[in-house]
Amino acid sequence: MTERDAQHTARRDPAFSDTQGPPEKTHNEAGQDQPQEAEAGQENGAEVSTDATPAGVPEAAIPELVIISGMSGAGRSTAAKCLEDLGWFVVDNLPPALIPTMVELGARSQGNVARIAVVVDVRGRRFFDNLRESLADLDSRGVTRRIVFLESSDDALVRRFESVRRPHPLQGDGRIVDGIAAERELLRELRGDADLVIDTSSLNVHELRAKMDAQFAGEEEPELRATVMSFGFKYGLPVDADLVADMRFLPNPHWVPELRPYTGLNEEVSAYVFNQPGAKEFLDRYAELLRLIATGYRREGKRYVTIAIGCTGGKHRSVAVSEKLAARLAAEGVETVVVHRDMGRE
Repeated sequence: MTERDAQHTARRDPAFSDTQGPPEKTHNEAGQDQPQEAEAGQENGAEVSTDATPAGVPEAAIPELVIISGMSGAGRSTAAKCLEDLGWFVVDNLPPALIPTMVELGARSQGNVARIAVVVDVRGRRFFDNLRESLADLDSRGVTRRIVFLESSDDALVRRFESVRRPHPLQGDGRIVDGIAAERELLRELRGDADLVIDTSSLNVHELRAKMDAQFAGEEEPELRATVMSFGFKYGLPVDADLVADMRFLPNPHWVPELRPYTGLNEEVSAYVFNQPGAKEFLDRYAELLRLIATGYRREGKRYVTIAIGCTGGKHRSVAVSEKLAARLAAEGVETVVVHRDMGRE
């Protein structure tokens, strides 16, 4: 991304509002203040049980849990607001040690709080170190939980912080880039454990909300959700891609004058691409490979996969193949979203 692109992203993304410095207090959905420095496992000086499955509470009453984390400035607040709009009970900047307590309270609500989203980030300071212990505690009790990690490039994050004139919560006396580097190191293991990674470097607020809606708006949880993303290699690889396929082995419609102005969404361009030797065979074999991979993902509990299809500029070949591949996956029962990352950037 160029400096001009990064500045444009920062200007059009005012709702990427998690670039603020560390607040003194947090607020839950009911508007009640929670002191940030409250001791883990205590509330108003009293001991609070962290058992996520209290006695007398049926297992069916245990709420579904989503943990939202990621880089400061990458859009955590926007993602949380989206889930709140979808009816989730959202708690911002909850100390990780209190997550099992939050689940317990939801379980005692007799079904009134069926879905809880918790935003966990470096503003939690020393409480962040307790996250892994809390996750292990939840897993031992059979709580269904997912981790959504918001990622973004250093360039985009710097522009967003500069646009709101806020320091990075970890930069101290250094520069913004120093805080970003420290945060990346702190979050490295959590990013690796995430069920869903969303790169917001080139996304505006509406595009991020669309991604969240696509993943969480459904009433029933599908076995596997796939995002098929076309992109141009000259603009860089998608950092959130699980699988990458290169369509540059096919002739480029860019060099056909009558097709150059159009995109892979055009029927003539798509027909040109799939009339080339190897195109249909690639689609058939890649779809077969994805079926094999999808079976393993389901077995390992992975619910989200991002499949990136690339060509030179992300306009013709990758778009046409992405559309056909997405249609093939949808026909096989995989809930699929298509994103054309670089179409229109020329």
